[in-house]
Amino acid sequence: MHFRSLQLLEDLAEAGASIRQNQLRPHGTLRLTVSEGYGKAKIIPYLATYLETAPDLAVEVSFTDRLVDLVEEGFDLAIRVGSVAPNGQYITQVIDRARLGIYASPEYLLKQGIPASVTDLAHHKRLVYGLGSTSTVWSLPGEDGQPVTIHGGAHARFDSGDAIRVAALAGLGIALLPSFIIEKDIEHGNLVEILPETAMNEVAIHAIYPSRRHLSIRTRSFIEGLRRSFS
Repeated sequence: MHFRSLQLLEDLAEAGASIRQNQLRPHGTLRLTVSEGYGKAKIIPYLATYLETAPDLAVEVSFTDRLVDLVEEGFDLAIRVGSVAPNGQYITQVIDRARLGIYASPEYLLKQGIPASVTDLAHHKRLVYGLGSTSTVWSLPGEDGQPVTIHGGAHARFDSGDAIRVAALAGLGIALLPSFIIEKDIEHGNLVEILPETAMNEVAIHAIYPSRRHLSIRTRSFIEGLRRSFS
């Protein structure tokens, strides 16, 4: 009888440990909103590896560059490229960095000529990120390292970095783009980097999520995996 009681207690303890262990594993559905270009270039390949380690987890991914209310729209996590406005409701972490450069198609440069300096860009067709009242100004390092401001109207404006890439490939103009979005285009000769010596500093990629008090295991695990993978 005593042995049976001990065995029962051990079985209960083992079952409790198993339940706790399962609760610590990522499970349920992780809802992400990701900048389109970065998502396609980096997040989808990462998911292929990450989900092998989290068999109980499913994901839903929305590709957009617009500002999203994570709580109102039911997202666990946002991943955005570039500066992020401070918001007391959210935690922001840098998970990756990318180099910014100026690119155009060979066809565009054949027709319009190759800019010899940063100031020459003011006379070219620029493809600019942002719609409406968003500024069209580019601030780039000059030959002496000091910033040069490029004014003038944009030839075309988009609310998607991936759309700017496609527009540049089509010969629509000159684009300021992060390295991750154009690596294969450069490799295949479909885009050419202009004025590489004036490339801007790296742009940060951020993970944004509600305060840690409400951070689920699936979100925490995913963020930690991203940081390890991209560090």
